[in-house]
Amino acid sequence: MRLPLAFLLALALGGCASPLPPHDPGMAWVDMSAQTTDIFMSDHLDGKRTYDGRYFLVPPGAHELEAHYEFEVSSAGFGLFGETQTMRCTLVVQYDNFEAGKRYLFQARSLGFTPQGWLRDEQRNVLVEAEAEHCY
Repeated sequence: MRLPLAFLLALALGGCASPLPPHDPGMAWVDMSAQTTDIFMSDHLDGKRTYDGRYFLVPPGAHELEAHYEFEVSSAGFGLFGETQTMRCTLVVQYDNFEAGKRYLFQARSLGFTPQGWLRDEQRNVLVEAEAEHCY
């Protein structure tokens, strides 16, 4: 079960080696944020696979963002030797008002076995809450 997590981590770290593209003022930029122990990567924009998992580059208007989210939880409660379990989910946000030149933040965290996510504006105000889908 560790191989997929290790593989995704290697891909995520490998992606950090390449520079981010220059910001296009005609597009909205969506940064990805999660706890350092989690994997949170862009996956689909309006049903089409994204090129780079570190961000979304979004034209103005209404769009659906899908992101792959992996996090670990202890399945044995409060014990010191509890086994951990990796949860994998898709977090989806639908937002109607992306604006050109603006930066947004797609943020994820977990509360036990429950994934949570939000799309935030530049002032970190919550614009929309993410829906968790396909968790296993």
